[in-house]
Amino acid sequence: MPELPLNGTQIHMRSQRGRRRLHDGGRGAAPAFGAYGQTKLANLLFTRELQRRLNRAGSPILATAAHPGWAATGFTMTTGRRIFDHALALGTRLLAQSPEGGARPTLLATVGDVPGASFSGPSRFGVRGPAALEELSGKALDDDAAQKLWEVSELLTHVTFPLPAA
Repeated sequence: MPELPLNGTQIHMRSQRGRRRLHDGGRGAAPAFGAYGQTKLANLLFTRELQRRLNRAGSPILATAAHPGWAATGFTMTTGRRIFDHALALGTRLLAQSPEGGARPTLLATVGDVPGASFSGPSRFGVRGPAALEELSGKALDDDAAQKLWEVSELLTHVTFPLPAA
């Protein structure tokens, strides 16, 4: 089965070093936060490849990515460890921004004056604050990995998108 090398330091990169099988869904091989980072990286790579293909096709459409940061939306992550779960709940009450604040990066990505393949999120440590463009890590800028992820996605979903690769 195809594999994609993943590694890095930002939230979209906080996964264990090494290779992840694209078909394992992060089960067993990586802790929950590692799998979370893997999905964020995959989203950014897929957005990058979509923008590259849109550019090649001469399309004026922009593909962008966004994340809400830590927003108090009622969605709760649990770990099964009571003390840690209570700490997360307390952190949400004390540190998270409102759902409206969490929506601002998506608004910036969709109606703001931003470049294609950009990534917006809260400006204060990526957790809360005004929406801003975020710097992407090196792994999220890997065009070869982005193209490979696209191709594997087409293979696994049996869906092809009518945009040229080259």
